[in-house]
Amino acid sequence: MQIENSVAIITGAGSGIGRALAEAFAAAGTRVVATDLDAESAEQTAAQIRADGGQALGIRADACSTADIEALTATEFGAADIYVANAGILGAPGLGTEESWDGILEVNLRAHVRAAQVLVPQWLSRGQGYFVAVASAAGLLSQIGAAGYAVSKHAAVGFAEWLAITYGDDNIGVSCVCPLGVDTPLLDAVRASADPEAAAGAASIVQSGEVITAAQVASATVEAVRADRFLVLPHPQVLDMYRHKGSDYDRWIAGMRRYQRSLRAGR
Repeated sequence: MQIENSVAIITGAGSGIGRALAEAFAAAGTRVVATDLDAESAEQTAAQIRADGGQALGIRADACSTADIEALTATEFGAADIYVANAGILGAPGLGTEESWDGILEVNLRAHVRAAQVLVPQWLSRGQGYFVAVASAAGLLSQIGAAGYAVSKHAAVGFAEWLAITYGDDNIGVSCVCPLGVDTPLLDAVRASADPEAAAGAASIVQSGEVITAAQVASATVEAVRADRFLVLPHPQVLDMYRHKGSDYDRWIAGMRRYQRSLRAGR
């Protein structure tokens, strides 16, 4: 897709991967609508982009709200060409509660669905559009310690696949971003948790590969959108892990059990 002179909406753009994505798309010539639940953080992202010579708006918006998504498509920048569903939460460790499941599915999955419900009809009418789902390697593999995170990220990958299959012939592109460990406030929060399940999950993240910067994830994402490539793997080894999983599912599950035991034992 041609990124230059397009309009990109990026959710969760107040920090972490979202801020890096906003900066990377702006540097590529995109007019960026940086959104976040925290209005001040969204504006800080936009202000930095403008200071660097780019074009950006900082807007408070709830990625889970259909009304807010609709409003984001009607800013002074005009209709959105690219929508980056980046906002995400870790959720509760272990099996969680009814309330925690509602929360994580709202943010990590249903926010993507609602955005597509608003944007896909517009893109079909205009003849083009691009949806970026920021998921996780947990959506291809799994996540030790947090059922809600693992399940919601699998669902986000599945929804992105469905969009790509269903609307690819209508000139609507889709990319799905699946990194391992990224140096963000989200990872910091997991590392700081006193919960043993969360601690095991944090250890699995940092031990599975290099913890990379949010800017590296953003660069890989912009490159994938330019190339209209679906799967974005900032950690290339995830592909080998995914192939290993698919080649013998039972062996992979047994191996993950052993790994989980070692993490819980503190080895």
